Amino acid sequence: MRNTAKITTVLAAGALTFGLTACGSGDSDSGSDDASGPLVVAASPVPHAEILNFVRDNLAEDAGLELEVKEFTDYVTPNTATEDGSVDANYFQNQPYLDDFNKKNGTHIVPVVTVHLEPLGLYSNKVDKADDLKSGATIAVPNDTVNEARALKLLADNGLITLKDGVGSEATPADIAENPKNLKFKELEAAQTPRSLDDVDAAVVNGNYAIESDLKPAEDALVLESADNSPYGNFLAVKEGNEDDPRVTKLKELLTSDEVRKFIEDEYDGSVIASF
Repeated sequence: MRNTAKITTVLAAGALTFGLTACGSGDSDSGSDDASGPLVVAASPVPHAEILNFVRDNLAEDAGLELEVKEFTDYVTPNTATEDGSVDANYFQNQPYLDDFNKKNGTHIVPVVTVHLEPLGLYSNKVDKADDLKSGATIAVPNDTVNEARALKLLADNGLITLKDGVGSEATPADIAENPKNLKFKELEAAQTPRSLDDVDAAVVNGNYAIESDLKPAEDALVLESADNSPYGNFLAVKEGNEDDPRVTKLKELLTSDEVRKFIEDEYDGSVIASF
């Protein structure tokens, strides 16, 4: 059973939008440039903050690390807060998403260590199998560039659509070559996709938002993204130049420890997969 305890600190999103909207409340704390102070890490609530909480409560003190975790409910603010120094690091994203974010926003965030993969899944409250989707069915997909392309690839890999040759991490519905079921697509903020399940025929949901919504990817997904050779592992990230902060180095070691691997395996039962 998952530990449902949550850190209550949530940061509000800034004015910058990136196709996703923050839902948090404000917090005046900020990251510290003092390497002897606490390491402040921004994270999505599930599973990222839960994994960090485990490290904080069970491993950090013995390693001489003071760790503070701040939750964000969107995919924008963790990077902007890391860029402006409001936090020291973040843990929520994958490489294609970060590459796209840095390019579009002029930020300088870099990965430190990959920790886990959350398989993307197709879910439905109306059908039990993907093949049962009717002609003209509406599927909700994340509206950010990388996750929309990832969602479309999931559908293509499972025979629901065919994408044009050569489309990669920027595929949109306009890049669909064949759509035998005449599927329609509703583009939503990633956090909204699980909440849309009563309004659409199916939704492609990121793993963290699926788990937050009490969906079990390993059991509930109609189709689930393969973890084999996936570029979508989630990592600890910092602003460029802070990779060698001794606090970051300690957290890197703890996040890739046997204890964290066991925690992920026991806590998430295949819905989150250790990637180290």
